Amino acid sequence: MEKRICCEAVDRHAQELTELASKIWAEPEMGWNEVKASAWTAEYLKEQGFEVELGAYGIPTAIRAAWGSGHPVIGFCGEYDCLPGLSQKVSARQDPVTPGGNGQGCGHNLLGVGCVGACLGLKAELEASGKEGTVVFYGCPAEEQLTGKGFMARGGAFQECDFTIAWHPASGNQNTLGNMTGVEGAFFRFKGRTSHAAMNPQDGRSALDAVQLMNMGVEFLREHVTDDVRIHYNIVDGGLAPNIVPDTAGSKYFVRALSREAVLDAFERVVKCAEGAAHMTDTTLEIERLGGIYPTLQNKVLAEVMQKAREEIPLPEYTAEELAFAEEINSRSPLYEKGVTPAIDAAIKPLGSFNGFASTDYGDVMHICPGVQNTDCTAATLAGGHSWMVTACSGSSIGMKGMLRAAKVMAAGAWQMVERPELLKAAKEEFEAAMGGKKYVCPITDEVAKPFEK
Repeated sequence: MEKRICCEAVDRHAQELTELASKIWAEPEMGWNEVKASAWTAEYLKEQGFEVELGAYGIPTAIRAAWGSGHPVIGFCGEYDCLPGLSQKVSARQDPVTPGGNGQGCGHNLLGVGCVGACLGLKAELEASGKEGTVVFYGCPAEEQLTGKGFMARGGAFQECDFTIAWHPASGNQNTLGNMTGVEGAFFRFKGRTSHAAMNPQDGRSALDAVQLMNMGVEFLREHVTDDVRIHYNIVDGGLAPNIVPDTAGSKYFVRALSREAVLDAFERVVKCAEGAAHMTDTTLEIERLGGIYPTLQNKVLAEVMQKAREEIPLPEYTAEELAFAEEINSRSPLYEKGVTPAIDAAIKPLGSFNGFASTDYGDVMHICPGVQNTDCTAATLAGGHSWMVTACSGSSIGMKGMLRAAKVMAAGAWQMVERPELLKAAKEEFEAAMGGKKYVCPITDEVAKPFEK
């Protein structure tokens, strides 16, 4: 498999891809503000012969880059946003570049560029074979805000595709047929009436009381939802001083579950808790919907094709220095066992069937057309997600090697779908059966504010 045209193409572009991923790592940008990352990515794809639109779907940092013609149309979903507070040097000790600054703590510098590499690999296969096919790179902003792909979908993205592929950097190598949760989010803001808390409390109507009663109602609600539901919140406004009855207060909520229907049911019950709290405290309630995302919907046909490619393409070879770097990072974790914890756990594990309770807006794409999301090892074994450890690994040669391998896997799997039309037919039939006649309804409704419009 390593001698396949797609793999050779990724190797041929390896230095350029690594340099691009390193540049994005060195200048981390938060969601909706990935100005440099999107421009660099768009320019590189243009240089490689793709027809590129930067600012696609009305979103300044979204990209649609296409090469080829006809069907199948294969979409690769890349990301490049970062996380706050996770600035970190390529160091095995916590050592921020800028204290409190941004950092690639989820490895999206690798994620987006890995998809670029996959596009180049599949393009090379199509060129060599003379077969029809269209390769589309979607540069998707603000995954960490969980609505980037929803806004893109509302603008018409992904509907052209016969299937899509995504991946995510990880500290191991195992795909799953299980789902990740969907989400619905909102700010709940209460408005009351201020007064002196000691002199004339009877004149006040505490917005903070409403927040607390809402949260208490949600705590009781937890007993009466299905096991897959997750509800979490934080208070974003709690008043100014303890001797002033607060006239404003609010909280931000995320509601998650493994089906869109369960998400919406639980969310509406949270809304009732808020409405009840407003009645009890004689305050008014304003709900700012933040939008939502679908749970993931892995396609077994696509997942099995990817698993075969994952098993055939050789794993990276790590140097003694890389293994020592990973070992030292692992030693920072309380889970570390000297002599037991592998420095890098890159072995390919069998295709699993477990659910995950994190979320990704790629779930929306997977409800528009058949889709699959891979994981590929790019970090030390105990480098937990959204951590300085991941930032360090994502800027290191360990991360870059994993990214290049992920590109080869995605390209090789996609090429199998092109070569064997019966697989694509089966994937589409599976998708239709899983949807059960339902259609994707974009959770980003008109009432959701456009965060990319300043």
